[in-house]
Amino acid sequence: MKKIAVFLTLLLSASLPSFAQQTWSLKACLDYGLQHFGSVRIAQYQQETANEQARQALGTYMPQVSATGNFTDNLKLQSTLLPAGFAGPEPKRISLGSKYQTVASAQLTQTIYDKAALLGLKAAEPNQKLADLSMRQTKEEIIYNIASNYYQVFIVKQQIALLKDNLDRTEKVLNVLRLQRDNGVIQAIDVTNTEVTYNNTRSQLALSESNLALALNRLKYQMGLTQDQDVNVSDSLLLRQTPQVETSQFNAPGLVSYQKAATNLELQKLQLQRIKAGYQPTVSFTASYGSMALGNQFADGFRNFTGFGSVGLRLNVPIFDGFQRDAQYKQQRLTILTQEEQLRMNVAAFGLQFNNAQTQIQKASTSIQNDERTVKQAQEVYNVVTLQYKQGTKSLTDLINADNSYRQSQSNYINSLINFYQARLDLEQSQGTLLTFYNQL
Repeated sequence: MKKIAVFLTLLLSASLPSFAQQTWSLKACLDYGLQHFGSVRIAQYQQETANEQARQALGTYMPQVSATGNFTDNLKLQSTLLPAGFAGPEPKRISLGSKYQTVASAQLTQTIYDKAALLGLKAAEPNQKLADLSMRQTKEEIIYNIASNYYQVFIVKQQIALLKDNLDRTEKVLNVLRLQRDNGVIQAIDVTNTEVTYNNTRSQLALSESNLALALNRLKYQMGLTQDQDVNVSDSLLLRQTPQVETSQFNAPGLVSYQKAATNLELQKLQLQRIKAGYQPTVSFTASYGSMALGNQFADGFRNFTGFGSVGLRLNVPIFDGFQRDAQYKQQRLTILTQEEQLRMNVAAFGLQFNNAQTQIQKASTSIQNDERTVKQAQEVYNVVTLQYKQGTKSLTDLINADNSYRQSQSNYINSLINFYQARLDLEQSQGTLLTFYNQL
């Protein structure tokens, strides 16, 4: 692996001098994306929302204070009829109250016992944990997407380097063949066949350069960069840090998806307890104090205030609600059963994903080792056949076959590289260790 890495690094230095500028390493791309991609800000807003929801839940168990003020102009006072004998021999109609009335008061309510509210306070912690897990999941998704696209850019650049090298070698052979054709040593068809190979390589190079532009655009999007910004990724560091296969054990509780589902299930169970707690009485302390001014003249409504106040306990006992709470309770139980079953299914799916990732990375590791040896062997064969062709001991067909084998071995190795890197990412994702992968870069 080290030898082929050195070969590709030297090849890049010779064929793609602009790519050798190490502007953006994989670590730098990840750092930038974790700070600037929009989903990170959304996750931060969710964390802040969870904090405010915790404050809101705490506020339900704190004193509730309000104040009211009221000014009334009784345009026509209510009257009543006094029967005969109270105010004279005849019944008499009198007006009650004052024309102007001003009242200012304040009320205080303090919950003493409300189990549903207490359970709401208890739900604040898992709710904040859920927001933190969402942030972690967002970071893992960003790491996976950026790394995957970075590898795509890296591999396309290797393809471009190899195609340019092949194009250069084919051009040199083509110049020799044209000279031999002009001297009558070989037929024109031999030159034509090589020209076809040369043109095909040029077409592949143009396609790869187009693919590089597309891959760079995807990478910039995942990083949170605008499309008009330039990104020049570094390659040699990645070549020297080809990941190694490490055996590991599947641990579903370590996955952020599992933890989110488990936390959400905890919240649903708390909600079930809150619904059940609605059957219990609630007790609260109440207090009020105010002042009132009365008068039949407008100015009297704002002077000579007299105070009043009260304290007390309020007991609320739910008796019958038309079976609404019972229906809510049963619905919530079904929700919990559904999520428990879904969690069991998810664990099985997580395990399948992990096993497939293990299989893929083992397969990719074997392929990359085989293709590495094949590239080395094909290069040796090509060099020998080229020398023998110059000496006249090998035919043009042998040279073309050796060149094609060398090209194919290079292409296979490049494909094995991208498969290996992608398998490594998939394995990290299935283990829930993408953040560890990022921190170790």
